[in-house]
Amino acid sequence: MKRFIRWAAVAFVLFSAGVLRAEKPVNTTFTGVAIKGYDPVAYFTVGKPVKGETEFVHEWNGAEWRFSSAANRDLFKADPVKYAPQYGGYCAWAVSRGYTAGIDPDAWKIVNGRLYLNYSPKVQAQWAEDIAGNIAKAEENWPKILKN
Repeated sequence: MKRFIRWAAVAFVLFSAGVLRAEKPVNTTFTGVAIKGYDPVAYFTVGKPVKGETEFVHEWNGAEWRFSSAANRDLFKADPVKYAPQYGGYCAWAVSRGYTAGIDPDAWKIVNGRLYLNYSPKVQAQWAEDIAGNIAKAEENWPKILKN
């Protein structure tokens, strides 16, 4: 029985890793929910992170996106690329360095109409030291990261 449980755990990890790399470029932290359940549209409309509700959901790009209202959900549905965070919702600083990392929904910034999330306020401060340069590096790295 122990051997079966170990085998099943290893199979699950290997299967999950393959599926996430191949099919889910959105950071869902194994929950299937993008940006930890926060409403991506709210960053633009109210200028702060707002937790989404399970009653206002939209499936897009392999993830469940949650919204604080039907109006925000509908805005996202009409133009998800406009509202979705860059780099699949992974930390912009990490992507600029060639890898992915999780995010803190409170560590965010909109630059040129695009939403960028970071791992923490401390990491965001590092990223903010050269936003344009870090975005340029991340833009170069992101396609390579997706292939790995």
